[in-house]
Amino acid sequence: MSLRNALLALLTVEPMTGYDLAKRFGSSVGNVWHAPDSQIYPELRRMLQDGLLESEEVAWGRKGRKIEYTITEQGRKAFGEWMDSDLQWTRDRDPMHLRAAYFEYATPDRARAQLTAYREHILQLREQWQQQIDEVVAGTSETLNRRLETVPASQHRRTTAFKKFTYEGLVDRADVEIAWAERGLRLLDELDDLDAQDELATLSTQDA
Repeated sequence: MSLRNALLALLTVEPMTGYDLAKRFGSSVGNVWHAPDSQIYPELRRMLQDGLLESEEVAWGRKGRKIEYTITEQGRKAFGEWMDSDLQWTRDRDPMHLRAAYFEYATPDRARAQLTAYREHILQLREQWQQQIDEVVAGTSETLNRRLETVPASQHRRTTAFKKFTYEGLVDRADVEIAWAERGLRLLDELDDLDAQDELATLSTQDA
C-alpha cells in the first residue's frame, strides 16, 4: 500500500504519464520508498481499475502517444485516509547488519572491504539527502516548488518544513550508520591485534 500512496502523493501535484511518474518518483519519494519501474506501472493499472485514477492519451513527442494519469476525488480521499491512519510497523530487513553479525566466518580483509563499501554507499546517500535539504532551504527544489503551486499560501511554511524535516532525519540516520561502519573497521583492527598477541603468546609458550 505504501507504493500506491507514494504515487497518489505525486499525483496530487499534477497529472503525469507513467514515464514522468517513474522519473519524479526516483528524485522525490524514492528517497524514502524505493520502487523499480517494474512495480510502478502495474500498480498504476491497478489504481486505475480501483477508481483512484483516471487516464487519457496525450501527445508525446512529434508522433507518439502516452497515457497520462490524473488522481480522482476517490483517490484524494483514499490518500487522505491513509495519511490519517495509524502506521503499521514492519520488521527490519537489513542485509549489512545481518552480514556483520557473522563476520567471524569472513576473512578479515573481506569484512573490512564490505564495511568500507557500506560506508561509502551511505556517504553517497547522505550527500544526496543533504543536497535535497540545501535545495529546500534555498528555494530551488523543483519538486517542492511544484507542490507549493498546488497548496494554499497559508500551507507553504508547513509543506516546506516537513520536507526539510524528512531529509534531516535521513541525514541523521546516515550519520549513525557511517559511525557504525567506522566503529566496525576499528573493531576489526583491534581483533586483529588481539589475535596477533595471542599467537605471539602461544609461540613464546612453545619456545619455553
